[in-house]
Amino acid sequence: MRESTTLPPTVAYLGPSGTFTEQALFAQPDLAQFRHALFGSIVEVLRAVEAGQVDYGFAAIENMIEGSVNATTDTLAFDADLIIQREVVININLNLLVLPGVELGDIVRVRSYPMAYAQCRQYLADHLPSAAIEATNSTADAARELAESLRRDTAVIAPQRAAEVYGLAMLKTDIEDHPDNQTRFVLVSNQGIAPPTGHDKTSIVIFQRDDQPGSLISILQEFAARRINLTKLTSRPTRRALGDYCFLIDCEGHIASEVLGDALRSLHQQRHQVKFLGSYPSAYGSEEEQSTNRGVSSEAQRWLSELRSQINPVATPHPRPASR
Repeated sequence: MRESTTLPPTVAYLGPSGTFTEQALFAQPDLAQFRHALFGSIVEVLRAVEAGQVDYGFAAIENMIEGSVNATTDTLAFDADLIIQREVVININLNLLVLPGVELGDIVRVRSYPMAYAQCRQYLADHLPSAAIEATNSTADAARELAESLRRDTAVIAPQRAAEVYGLAMLKTDIEDHPDNQTRFVLVSNQGIAPPTGHDKTSIVIFQRDDQPGSLISILQEFAARRINLTKLTSRPTRRALGDYCFLIDCEGHIASEVLGDALRSLHQQRHQVKFLGSYPSAYGSEEEQSTNRGVSSEAQRWLSELRSQINPVATPHPRPASR
């Protein structure tokens, strides 16, 4: 009798091989064991997940220097119904890659993903002020195209992994303007919410009911009144009318929490359109801090459960006042 085999899930991400996305994905041991599907753009990755072509998608969503990755945030907010399952944060170290033997004086153009060379403005201004800057679909695309073209007048900005994959030399390492730069990635699927861990984050999109004075304040007050910390607040045009914006919010806590659930319920009752993007473990904080938070959360839950166990099943009758 033939034994049945279960294939591991498939995760899609931005290709070709050698991107920072791939570097971040391989930093997760379980994701490294998945089957991998590489796509030409972030939008294609997310659409493949929604269409059920793959089980998961993995994409950059935010950079410490350049801010939100609009291709990811806009697709999640407007074009796809996907749920964030996890976030991954890695350090971004950028390098100037060339064909072996090429020197700095040979370079007349630099190619890379726009967000990458935007993070190296100072180095380019100081060392390659006359070089033409050209955009590519990804840092790895720039490296692959250079390896194929064999152009000795061209350099690319890319991660070390790209140099290893495509046989390029690292002419200069760590050319980023900010050495502490980080990028946040998210793992998404089309169903299921990650269970609470005690150290979680929730992402939502809020579309205002009306464009009127104080509308943003009224939204923020729902979180402030419950002492829910916002870790990110950005606005994006809704595509419905000029000047019409929605708000993308990341906040501490899980939708399973009564406090956060109450805030979202209140926003919904006010007729704001709320799109839930996911509750998932936060990547920030040390393992020790996360373990402590989980312990504190569990203890708080036990305390609350003990109090609730004392609630009488029926109302206690009040004594009648003595008749005069």
